[in-house]
Amino acid sequence: MYIRSRREVLGTLGFAAGAAALSSLTSPLALAEKGTKQPKIKFGVQLNAFPIDRNNFDTFTAALVQVKQLGYQGFESGFANVMPQFAAPDEARKKIEQTGLTFFGVHIFLPAPKYDPQTFIAPASLYEPVARGGKSLGAEHLILSAIEPTNEKELQQKIDGLNAAGRFARSVGLTLAYHNEFESPTAAAELEALYKRTDPALVSFLLDAGHAYRVGIQVPSFIREHAKRIVGFHLRDYTKDGHLISLGQGIFPLQAVADTLKDIGWRGWVENEEEREDRSHTGLTVIAPAYKAMKEAFGS
Repeated sequence: MYIRSRREVLGTLGFAAGAAALSSLTSPLALAEKGTKQPKIKFGVQLNAFPIDRNNFDTFTAALVQVKQLGYQGFESGFANVMPQFAAPDEARKKIEQTGLTFFGVHIFLPAPKYDPQTFIAPASLYEPVARGGKSLGAEHLILSAIEPTNEKELQQKIDGLNAAGRFARSVGLTLAYHNEFESPTAAAELEALYKRTDPALVSFLLDAGHAYRVGIQVPSFIREHAKRIVGFHLRDYTKDGHLISLGQGIFPLQAVADTLKDIGWRGWVENEEEREDRSHTGLTVIAPAYKAMKEAFGS
């Protein structure tokens, strides 16, 4: 059973309680407000669109070369693509750095039964070596997806788990970024709770704006409210009947999102995620038009 409704959740979770001070945040907007000079918005790719063989690192670097040639500045990868390199990372890191791309983050996404039943995120026995290994390869963020809790007690367990993961990520030199993967009718309320109740010094957010849009979140206004906690975005697009389609060709409000980020002065990473329901891996065929749409929307 899911949390029953947004109204009930708002009442139950006490959203009016203030979050911890945001002074320790390192999000692009928080840094800008402190007067720290920030670069322009940067474009990245989640590598799900590429046919990467985790046992052949050359397929990974070949994908990066194509990403760079299009003009993208960075990338994010699922942990399985790079985990074989953790034992001897120096040569792999050198190859990554030679592409000129920034390794934005290493992402842990799991089948539902493999998440920790107490915290609803990856177990520490997995995220700790992934964080260490990702750092050794030059990653900047540990990105965690999760499953949805079913009640207040479980929600608090998830919050505690994210705070603990964030503390560990920070200890090895990474920033934890929570990624909203799920799309249930109650996902919007849970996402609000996580923004309000996780420790802002430990937990940042990689907002999957496409998933958020599909569960009814008004993405531009959500960004204005929570931008200080957001270190990056996933952008994806949908047809009217809910199927994934190339960015800029569907109903996702890409221009409104771009205008909002520019208006509030947010500077950070926006990543195109061109996965498909059929798990096809067509690489350049889908990330090239997405790059064009991003450039047009952001005017860069």
